[in-house]
Amino acid sequence: MLRSFTTKKLAEEGYVYNSYGDLKYLRHVVASVITLRRYDKERPVALFCDPKHEEILQEKGLKGLFDVVEPLFAQHTSIVGFKHNTHHYMPFERNLYLDSDMLWCKDPNALWSAFSAYGYTITGTKIADNFFGASKNLGVIWDILFRRRQRTLKRFGLTYLSRVQSGMIYSHDYRLTKKVNELAGEMLSRKSETHFRSRTQEHGRSEESCEWSLAMAMSKLNLPVYPWLQGQSSPQLDFIAHLTRFDPDFNHVESTYYSDAFMYNLRGLNYPVLRGVIMKMMSHIPGKGDYLVTVPYVLHFGWYHQKRPFFEFADRTWIHLTSSPAEKDLLLVESARVKST
Repeated sequence: MLRSFTTKKLAEEGYVYNSYGDLKYLRHVVASVITLRRYDKERPVALFCDPKHEEILQEKGLKGLFDVVEPLFAQHTSIVGFKHNTHHYMPFERNLYLDSDMLWCKDPNALWSAFSAYGYTITGTKIADNFFGASKNLGVIWDILFRRRQRTLKRFGLTYLSRVQSGMIYSHDYRLTKKVNELAGEMLSRKSETHFRSRTQEHGRSEESCEWSLAMAMSKLNLPVYPWLQGQSSPQLDFIAHLTRFDPDFNHVESTYYSDAFMYNLRGLNYPVLRGVIMKMMSHIPGKGDYLVTVPYVLHFGWYHQKRPFFEFADRTWIHLTSSPAEKDLLLVESARVKST
Protein backbone atom coordinates (compact mmCIF):
# COMPACT_ATOMS: atom_id res chain seq x y z
CA MET A 1 0.00 0.00 0.00
CA LEU A 2 1.31 3.44 -0.95
CA ARG A 3 2.45 5.45 2.03
CA SER A 4 0.45 8.64 2.53
CA PHE A 5 2.58 11.76 2.07
CA THR A 6 -0.30 14.26 2.22
CA THR A 7 0.61 15.58 5.67
CA LYS A 8 3.88 13.91 6.69
CA LYS A 9 6.74 14.94 4.43
CA LEU A 10 10.15 13.28 4.43
CA ALA A 11 12.20 16.38 3.58
CA GLU A 12 11.83 19.97 2.43
CA GLU A 13 13.07 19.34 -1.13
CA GLY A 14 13.65 16.21 -3.14
CA TYR A 15 13.69 14.51 -6.52
CA VAL A 16 11.03 12.04 -7.69
CA TYR A 17 11.52 9.36 -10.37
CA ASN A 18 9.31 6.50 -11.51
CA SER A 19 10.00 3.24 -13.35
CA TYR A 20 7.98 0.28 -14.58
CA GLY A 21 7.94 -2.27 -17.36
CA ASP A 22 11.18 -3.09 -19.15
CA LEU A 23 14.31 -3.27 -16.98
CA LYS A 24 16.02 -0.70 -19.23
CA TYR A 25 13.91 2.06 -17.64
CA LEU A 26 15.23 1.18 -14.19
CA ARG A 27 18.78 1.29 -15.58
CA HIS A 28 18.01 4.73 -16.97
CA VAL A 29 16.81 6.02 -13.59
CA VAL A 30 19.94 4.69 -11.88
CA ALA A 31 22.16 6.39 -14.48
CA SER A 32 20.30 9.68 -14.01
CA VAL A 33 20.68 9.51 -10.22
CA ILE A 34 24.40 8.76 -10.55
CA THR A 35 24.88 12.03 -12.47
CA LEU A 36 22.63 13.90 -10.02
CA ARG A 37 24.84 12.86 -7.10
CA ARG A 38 27.85 14.44 -8.78
CA TYR A 39 26.30 17.85 -8.03
CA ASP A 40 23.71 17.39 -5.28
CA LYS A 41 24.70 15.17 -2.39
CA GLU A 42 22.12 16.59 0.02
CA ARG A 43 18.58 16.42 -1.33
CA PRO A 44 16.93 12.98 -1.14
CA VAL A 45 15.71 10.95 -4.11
CA ALA A 46 12.45 8.99 -4.23
CA LEU A 47 11.64 6.19 -6.65
CA PHE A 48 8.10 4.95 -7.24
CA CYS A 49 8.25 1.70 -9.18
CA ASP A 50 6.55 -1.59 -9.87
CA PRO A 51 7.36 -4.53 -7.54
CA LYS A 52 9.64 -6.20 -10.06
CA HIS A 53 11.93 -3.19 -10.26
CA GLU A 54 12.15 -2.93 -6.48
CA GLU A 55 13.00 -6.63 -6.36
CA ILE A 56 15.81 -6.14 -8.88
CA LEU A 57 17.22 -3.19 -6.95
CA GLN A 58 17.24 -5.31 -3.80
CA GLU A 59 18.82 -8.25 -5.61
CA LYS A 60 21.58 -6.10 -7.11
CA GLY A 61 22.23 -4.25 -3.87
CA LEU A 62 21.26 -0.90 -5.37
CA LYS A 63 18.16 -0.04 -3.38
CA GLY A 64 20.29 2.10 -1.08
CA LEU A 65 20.89 4.57 -3.91
CA PHE A 66 17.39 5.88 -3.19
CA ASP A 67 16.13 7.48 0.00
CA VAL A 68 12.58 6.35 -0.70
CA VAL A 69 11.46 3.32 -2.71
CA GLU A 70 7.68 2.95 -2.77
CA PRO A 71 5.21 1.05 -4.97
CA LEU A 72 3.67 2.63 -8.04
CA PHE A 73 -0.04 1.88 -8.37
CA ALA A 74 -0.66 -0.54 -11.26
CA GLN A 75 -3.09 1.92 -12.86
CA HIS A 76 -0.34 4.56 -12.90
CA THR A 77 2.27 2.55 -14.83
CA SER A 78 2.20 4.69 -17.94
CA ILE A 79 3.25 8.19 -18.92
CA VAL A 80 -0.27 9.56 -18.53
CA GLY A 81 -0.94 7.35 -15.51
CA PHE A 82 1.93 8.83 -13.51
CA LYS A 83 2.04 12.43 -14.69
CA HIS A 84 -1.72 12.89 -14.36
CA ASN A 85 -1.48 11.57 -10.80
CA THR A 86 1.59 13.24 -9.31
CA HIS A 87 -0.55 14.46 -6.39
CA HIS A 88 -0.47 10.85 -5.14
CA TYR A 89 3.34 10.92 -5.13
CA MET A 90 4.49 13.94 -3.12
CA PRO A 91 6.96 12.65 -0.52
CA PHE A 92 8.62 16.04 -0.05
CA GLU A 93 7.41 19.56 0.66
CA ARG A 94 8.79 20.59 -2.72
CA ASN A 95 9.00 17.89 -5.39
CA LEU A 96 10.88 17.85 -8.68
CA TYR A 97 9.59 15.09 -10.98
CA LEU A 98 12.07 13.92 -13.58
CA ASP A 99 12.06 11.65 -16.61
CA SER A 100 14.56 8.81 -16.55
CA ASP A 101 16.34 9.90 -19.75
CA MET A 102 17.85 13.01 -18.19
CA LEU A 103 21.47 13.50 -17.09
CA TRP A 104 22.58 16.22 -14.67
CA CYS A 105 25.39 18.54 -15.70
CA LYS A 106 25.71 21.16 -12.92
CA ASP A 107 24.70 22.18 -9.40
CA PRO A 108 20.88 22.58 -9.24
CA ASN A 109 20.72 24.97 -6.24
CA ALA A 110 19.81 28.01 -8.35
CA LEU A 111 17.16 25.97 -10.16
CA TRP A 112 15.47 25.08 -6.87
CA SER A 113 15.45 28.77 -5.93
CA ALA A 114 13.78 29.66 -9.22
CA PHE A 115 11.09 26.97 -8.83
CA SER A 116 10.25 28.12 -5.30
CA ALA A 117 8.01 30.88 -6.68
CA TYR A 118 5.53 28.30 -8.05
CA GLY A 119 2.92 26.06 -6.47
CA TYR A 120 2.92 23.88 -9.57
CA THR A 121 4.62 24.30 -12.91
CA ILE A 122 6.09 22.41 -15.85
CA THR A 123 8.99 23.49 -18.03
CA GLY A 124 7.81 24.76 -21.38
CA THR A 125 7.32 27.74 -23.67
CA LYS A 126 4.62 30.39 -23.49
CA ILE A 127 3.34 29.64 -27.00
CA ALA A 128 3.02 26.12 -28.43
CA ASP A 129 4.12 25.60 -32.02
CA ASN A 130 1.77 24.06 -34.59
CA PHE A 131 3.34 20.61 -34.18
CA PHE A 132 2.69 20.40 -30.43
CA GLY A 133 0.46 17.39 -29.84
CA ALA A 134 -0.65 17.52 -33.47
CA SER A 135 0.53 16.09 -36.80
CA LYS A 136 4.32 15.82 -37.11
CA ASN A 137 4.23 15.68 -40.92
CA LEU A 138 2.55 17.56 -43.77
CA GLY A 139 -0.78 16.97 -42.05
CA VAL A 140 -0.03 20.03 -39.94
CA ILE A 141 -0.72 22.15 -43.04
CA TRP A 142 -4.34 21.03 -42.93
CA ASP A 143 -4.50 21.89 -39.23
CA ILE A 144 -3.36 25.42 -40.09
CA LEU A 145 -5.60 25.86 -43.13
CA PHE A 146 -8.71 24.63 -41.32
CA ARG A 147 -7.80 26.51 -38.10
CA ARG A 148 -8.11 23.31 -36.07
CA ARG A 149 -6.01 24.61 -33.19
CA GLN A 150 -8.13 27.75 -32.89
CA ARG A 151 -11.29 25.64 -32.95
CA THR A 152 -9.95 23.43 -30.15
CA LEU A 153 -9.16 26.44 -27.97
CA LYS A 154 -12.57 27.99 -28.58
CA ARG A 155 -14.39 24.71 -27.85
CA PHE A 156 -12.66 24.44 -24.47
CA GLY A 157 -12.91 28.12 -23.59
CA LEU A 158 -9.17 28.76 -23.82
CA THR A 159 -7.45 31.89 -25.08
CA TYR A 160 -3.90 30.48 -25.38
CA LEU A 161 -1.98 27.22 -25.49
CA SER A 162 1.48 26.85 -23.98
CA ARG A 163 3.90 24.09 -24.90
CA VAL A 164 4.89 21.97 -21.92
CA GLN A 165 7.92 19.68 -21.74
CA SER A 166 6.94 17.33 -18.93
CA GLY A 167 10.39 15.81 -18.40
CA MET A 168 10.60 18.27 -15.49
CA ILE A 169 7.56 19.01 -13.30
CA TYR A 170 7.70 20.98 -10.05
CA SER A 171 5.04 20.70 -7.33
CA HIS A 172 4.63 22.26 -3.89
CA ASP A 173 0.87 22.83 -3.58
CA TYR A 174 -1.07 19.56 -3.21
CA ARG A 175 -4.52 20.99 -3.92
CA LEU A 176 -3.34 22.84 -7.01
CA THR A 177 -1.45 19.80 -8.29
CA LYS A 178 -4.54 17.61 -7.86
CA LYS A 179 -6.68 20.20 -9.62
CA VAL A 180 -4.32 20.34 -12.63
CA ASN A 181 -4.12 16.56 -12.85
CA GLU A 182 -7.88 15.98 -12.66
CA LEU A 183 -8.53 18.65 -15.27
CA ALA A 184 -5.83 17.19 -17.54
CA GLY A 185 -7.52 13.79 -17.26
CA GLU A 186 -10.80 15.37 -18.29
CA MET A 187 -9.12 17.03 -21.28
CA LEU A 188 -7.61 13.72 -22.38
CA SER A 189 -10.98 11.97 -22.15
CA ARG A 190 -12.29 14.51 -24.67
CA LYS A 191 -9.48 14.01 -27.19
CA SER A 192 -12.00 13.40 -30.00
CA GLU A 193 -13.10 17.03 -29.63
CA THR A 194 -9.58 18.33 -30.27
CA HIS A 195 -7.09 18.46 -33.13
CA PHE A 196 -4.48 16.52 -31.15
CA ARG A 197 -3.10 13.19 -32.36
CA SER A 198 -2.14 10.08 -30.43
CA ARG A 199 1.56 9.90 -29.71
CA THR A 200 1.42 6.15 -30.35
CA GLN A 201 1.24 6.98 -34.06
CA GLU A 202 4.82 8.32 -33.92
CA HIS A 203 7.78 6.07 -34.72
CA GLY A 204 9.31 4.56 -31.58
CA ARG A 205 6.46 5.66 -29.29
CA SER A 206 4.19 3.15 -27.55
CA GLU A 207 2.49 5.34 -24.93
CA GLU A 208 0.06 8.22 -25.06
CA SER A 209 1.38 11.72 -24.39
CA CYS A 210 0.43 13.61 -21.23
CA GLU A 211 1.69 16.96 -22.47
CA TRP A 212 -1.09 18.58 -24.48
CA SER A 213 -3.70 17.69 -21.83
CA LEU A 214 -1.52 19.16 -19.07
CA ALA A 215 -0.91 22.26 -21.21
CA MET A 216 -4.67 22.73 -21.69
CA ALA A 217 -5.32 22.25 -17.98
CA MET A 218 -2.69 24.85 -17.09
CA SER A 219 -4.17 27.26 -19.63
CA LYS A 220 -7.65 26.72 -18.20
CA LEU A 221 -6.32 27.50 -14.71
CA ASN A 222 -4.15 30.37 -16.02
CA LEU A 223 -0.98 28.80 -14.62
CA PRO A 224 2.37 29.82 -16.16
CA VAL A 225 4.87 27.32 -17.47
CA TYR A 226 8.46 27.63 -16.29
CA PRO A 227 10.50 28.95 -19.28
CA TRP A 228 12.28 25.97 -20.79
CA LEU A 229 14.70 27.93 -23.00
CA GLN A 230 16.61 30.60 -21.07
CA GLY A 231 20.08 30.49 -22.53
CA GLN A 232 22.57 29.97 -19.71
CA SER A 233 19.74 29.47 -17.20
CA SER A 234 17.83 26.82 -19.17
CA PRO A 235 16.53 24.13 -16.77
CA GLN A 236 17.00 21.51 -19.46
CA LEU A 237 18.29 21.37 -23.02
CA ASP A 238 17.84 18.65 -25.60
CA PHE A 239 20.77 16.44 -26.38
CA ILE A 240 21.57 17.01 -30.06
CA ALA A 241 24.89 15.46 -31.08
CA HIS A 242 26.01 18.24 -33.43
CA LEU A 243 25.22 20.90 -30.79
CA THR A 244 26.75 19.12 -27.78
CA ARG A 245 30.33 18.65 -26.62
CA PHE A 246 30.54 15.72 -24.21
CA ASP A 247 32.67 12.84 -23.02
CA PRO A 248 31.25 9.28 -22.93
CA ASP A 249 30.39 9.52 -19.20
CA PHE A 250 28.99 13.06 -19.47
CA ASN A 251 31.30 14.45 -16.81
CA HIS A 252 31.86 17.56 -18.93
CA VAL A 253 29.05 18.85 -21.12
CA GLU A 254 28.63 22.02 -23.19
CA SER A 255 25.61 22.82 -25.33
CA THR A 256 25.46 25.24 -28.23
CA TYR A 257 22.36 27.40 -27.91
CA TYR A 258 21.19 29.66 -30.75
CA SER A 259 19.72 32.88 -29.42
CA ASP A 260 17.18 33.10 -32.23
CA ALA A 261 14.19 30.78 -31.66
CA PHE A 262 13.83 29.83 -35.34
CA MET A 263 17.48 28.87 -35.62
CA TYR A 264 17.41 26.86 -32.41
CA ASN A 265 14.23 25.07 -33.49
CA LEU A 266 16.17 23.65 -36.44
CA ARG A 267 18.20 21.53 -34.00
CA GLY A 268 16.08 18.41 -34.43
CA LEU A 269 15.89 18.48 -38.23
CA ASN A 270 17.32 15.09 -39.14
CA TYR A 271 18.63 16.20 -42.55
CA PRO A 272 22.13 17.60 -41.93
CA VAL A 273 22.69 19.05 -45.41
CA LEU A 274 19.33 20.81 -45.52
CA ARG A 275 19.78 22.03 -41.95
CA GLY A 276 23.23 23.38 -42.76
CA VAL A 277 22.03 25.23 -45.88
CA ILE A 278 19.12 26.85 -44.05
CA MET A 279 21.29 27.91 -41.11
CA LYS A 280 23.99 29.32 -43.37
CA MET A 281 21.47 31.36 -45.35
CA MET A 282 19.68 32.64 -42.25
CA SER A 283 22.94 33.55 -40.49
CA HIS A 284 23.44 36.40 -42.99
CA ILE A 285 20.60 38.19 -41.20
CA PRO A 286 22.02 40.11 -38.20
CA GLY A 287 21.35 38.24 -34.97
CA LYS A 288 20.15 35.02 -36.57
CA GLY A 289 23.55 33.35 -36.32
CA ASP A 290 24.23 34.43 -32.73
CA TYR A 291 24.82 31.56 -30.32
CA LEU A 292 26.23 30.89 -26.90
CA VAL A 293 27.87 27.86 -25.33
CA THR A 294 26.50 26.85 -21.94
CA VAL A 295 26.29 24.01 -19.43
CA PRO A 296 22.60 23.11 -18.89
CA TYR A 297 21.30 21.87 -15.56
CA VAL A 298 19.97 18.80 -17.32
CA LEU A 299 20.64 17.21 -20.68
CA HIS A 300 17.41 15.60 -21.89
CA PHE A 301 17.50 12.75 -24.41
CA GLY A 302 14.00 13.28 -25.71
CA TRP A 303 14.69 12.95 -29.44
CA TYR A 304 14.31 9.32 -30.49
CA HIS A 305 17.11 9.43 -33.07
CA GLN A 306 19.54 11.02 -30.53
CA LYS A 307 19.26 8.52 -27.67
CA ARG A 308 22.15 6.14 -28.42
CA PRO A 309 24.83 7.93 -26.29
CA PHE A 310 22.44 7.88 -23.34
CA PHE A 311 21.62 4.19 -23.80
CA GLU A 312 25.33 3.35 -23.93
CA PHE A 313 26.07 5.38 -20.79
CA ALA A 314 23.13 3.85 -18.87
CA ASP A 315 24.12 0.29 -19.83
CA ARG A 316 27.76 0.91 -18.97
CA THR A 317 26.83 2.45 -15.61
CA TRP A 318 24.56 -0.46 -14.71
CA ILE A 319 27.22 -3.03 -15.59
CA HIS A 320 29.83 -1.10 -13.63
CA LEU A 321 27.67 -0.81 -10.51
CA THR A 322 26.54 -4.42 -10.53
CA SER A 323 30.04 -5.82 -11.15
CA SER A 324 32.14 -3.45 -9.03
CA PRO A 325 31.42 -3.90 -5.28
CA ALA A 326 33.87 -1.17 -4.28
CA GLU A 327 32.22 1.45 -6.48
CA LYS A 328 28.75 0.42 -5.37
CA ASP A 329 29.71 0.45 -1.68
CA LEU A 330 31.15 3.95 -2.03
CA LEU A 331 27.88 5.21 -3.54
CA LEU A 332 25.80 3.50 -0.86
CA VAL A 333 27.90 5.04 1.90
CA GLU A 334 27.37 8.45 0.31
CA SER A 335 23.62 7.80 0.03
CA ALA A 336 23.47 6.72 3.68
CA ARG A 337 25.16 9.98 4.67
CA VAL A 338 22.49 11.94 2.77
CA LYS A 339 19.71 10.06 4.59
CA SER A 340 21.23 10.80 7.97
CA THR A 341 21.45 14.58 7.46
